[in-house]
Amino acid sequence: MAKLFAADCWIVLDDVQFARRDYQHRARLAATDAPGRQQWLSIPTHLPNGRSTLIRDALVDDADLARRRAAGMLRQNFGASPHWPSLAQALEPVLDSFATGRTAVIAETSTRVLLDLLGWRGRILRSSLLSARPGRSLRLADLAAATGARAYLCGTGGMTYLDPVPFAARNITVAAFRPPTTGIWSTARRLSALWALASVGPDTLASRLRAVAHDHAALTATAAELRSQATSV
Repeated sequence: MAKLFAADCWIVLDDVQFARRDYQHRARLAATDAPGRQQWLSIPTHLPNGRSTLIRDALVDDADLARRRAAGMLRQNFGASPHWPSLAQALEPVLDSFATGRTAVIAETSTRVLLDLLGWRGRILRSSLLSARPGRSLRLADLAAATGARAYLCGTGGMTYLDPVPFAARNITVAAFRPPTTGIWSTARRLSALWALASVGPDTLASRLRAVAHDHAALTATAAELRSQATSV
């Protein structure tokens, strides 16, 4: 969520292969007073085309039951938070999206809701509507270029496999995104952003996200300037 908040554009990868046991259909939850006691909230998903099923084509198994289970787990983990009434109201569109029967719609809606709650004002596009070549790094570089981006924010996981060459060819800086690791950030790599929202509230979390985004913007600008100087030399 912090990386998305720091970006000006989010491209929803709706035309890539669905990956089971990944965050495409599940998230870790924990009560605000017990972050160590974690449990998975998973959306049971059917792949009509087997392993080759694209994210946008993945279907929810028993959408009504999945909705009730999700609503119950959310209330169980965050119901005691003083921010729960406003959070529960904000999450209603997410629960309503179960009626579509599509896992990708639920995942995208949940992210949109959280970004809106935090006051993000960026653009949202879908990869299926943009031209991009196959291959992890080539695809990402082409998608970034399609938005006119001058920088691509890459998480620590992505930095292990990303090839910077296609980005450099398009004059796009690859910026490593590393949020803080203390306080509410200590659980950020394991727990859903809902935990931080329920713990400190949308206003406080938005303020902290803006600070992180500002710091990364400064680092990205410096990296782009250094790369420009190296290129000109």
